[in-house]
Amino acid sequence: MNARVQYLGKWELGVLILCGAFVLLTVGAVGESGRSRAKEVACQANLRQWRDIFQGYIDSNGRFISGDKNTPGYWWVKYLSEEHKDWKRTRIWFCPTGTGPVVDENGRSTQKLTIFSAWGIFQGAELGPNGVSGSYGLNGYVIPIDESAVPPHGPRQRTYENGVPATDGWQNLREVPNASTVPMFLDALRFDLWPVPYYPPAPSEFAAWTGNLTARCCINRHDGAVNCLFVDGSVRKVGLKELWTLKWHQSFNTAGPWTKAGGVMPSDWPEWIRPFKDY
Repeated sequence: MNARVQYLGKWELGVLILCGAFVLLTVGAVGESGRSRAKEVACQANLRQWRDIFQGYIDSNGRFISGDKNTPGYWWVKYLSEEHKDWKRTRIWFCPTGTGPVVDENGRSTQKLTIFSAWGIFQGAELGPNGVSGSYGLNGYVIPIDESAVPPHGPRQRTYENGVPATDGWQNLREVPNASTVPMFLDALRFDLWPVPYYPPAPSEFAAWTGNLTARCCINRHDGAVNCLFVDGSVRKVGLKELWTLKWHQSFNTAGPWTKAGGVMPSDWPEWIRPFKDY
């Protein structure tokens, strides 16, 4: 053994050391890529489980569960079963990249708001003993709301957030045209979303915790994309800029100002999102 080491000499030993270092670096790089891919696959598996769960919340007329009465569909999570709204019992609420709630069980802020944070924990009498938290959001336009209501001053037309008419929502999920283009549930920083075609992305990558409900799901969790469950039951990655081309509600302009068809220019995008694929 000693003779063999002497025969190799300093130069040969140096080559072996460099080769070993290269192998370690390569394995490390592959390992990081592999971990990201594993999280992406696990995230999509979560969404497929939600697909099956949601089938139990769609009635014979194709209507999904509603939110609070006389609202645009707020707090739909209250109307899930005790198990499904319990973040401790239903761990598929969390994308593997976003597992830490921003509020703890005592109501204290726990961490800085980032795209890898989870919303909640929201607690209350109608939210179960442990409350609800997660890192996915529902397309709010799949929540059925009455087309009219009777507030104190008489009937009026009901709308979703941003004035979108109730009639533009997806009232029958069993009869949705081109359902593979209609988002159902996806990576997000809020449990309900009502995107509109004219809202921009966040000005910086980690500034998506805003009232802008399009920015709340335009988050770089999966290499320039989010994972999304569509109304037809399919699950796939969606490019961040692709979000503006999806059919969120029946009259959503898929060729709006943030699409190639609508004339968006590369320089219009905030710097953080510019390198990603255009749609």
